[in-house]
Amino acid sequence: MAEEKDLKEKVLAAIKMVYDPEIPVDVYELGLIYEINIFPVNNVYVLMTLTSPACPSAEALPEEIKQKIEEIEGVGKVDVEVTFDPPYETDMMSEAAKLELGFM
Repeated sequence: MAEEKDLKEKVLAAIKMVYDPEIPVDVYELGLIYEINIFPVNNVYVLMTLTSPACPSAEALPEEIKQKIEEIEGVGKVDVEVTFDPPYETDMMSEAAKLELGFM
């Protein structure tokens, strides 16, 4: 369990290195990450959304997240799935992101 928790923290740190190119906030603080699951043999599954289905980064962001996670030593297979259910809303942002973007 401790190893899984440690790996999840590393995955989260990797995800926080990915920024939406149009917004100066990382994808985690934006609220785009719905789930992070660690499965046996250190396989990682991430369920995420985008700010809109027409997002110009629709293909680039999930691929960048996948690449950052794959760089973590010991990670097995990485799957990043994009969903629009539930649809993204600005209230999904962290307080830090809202403050950064002037929503507070």
